Amino acid sequence: MDVAFLVPEACDIKSVMLKLLVAQAGVGAAIAVVLWGFIGDVAGYSALLGSLVSVIPNAFLALRLAVPRGNPGAEGLVRAAYVGELGKLVLTVLLFTVVFTLVRPLSAAALFAAFIATQLVTLSGLLMRREQELRDE
Repeated sequence: MDVAFLVPEACDIKSVMLKLLVAQAGVGAAIAVVLWGFIGDVAGYSALLGSLVSVIPNAFLALRLAVPRGNPGAEGLVRAAYVGELGKLVLTVLLFTVVFTLVRPLSAAALFAAFIATQLVTLSGLLMRREQELRDE
């Protein structure tokens, strides 16, 4: 099994992370535009906020993994991943709290639909990578 994606020096991890973040933002924006056009303003900006609640914490995690560390080895990478995931979780909760307390009116269905769709972009990226690896063997 190829684990090069776990070690930043082994592949161009920054490029992969940037592509995934751009894809997530694009999917979120597309959903927001479609809902804005077909359902209305509230659904549109709710979907946009849902995608931002997903993309911003993911960007934080990507930054934690991409920034050079004092300990460049596996231990430093694992520590950065733990801190990044914890920060991602805290940011997600914080952003959902801010959205639900400050934004009125809000379409919860559009917010969560865009959030989930944006999160699934990461999964689809991993599945496509696995499919590519199988084809290359």
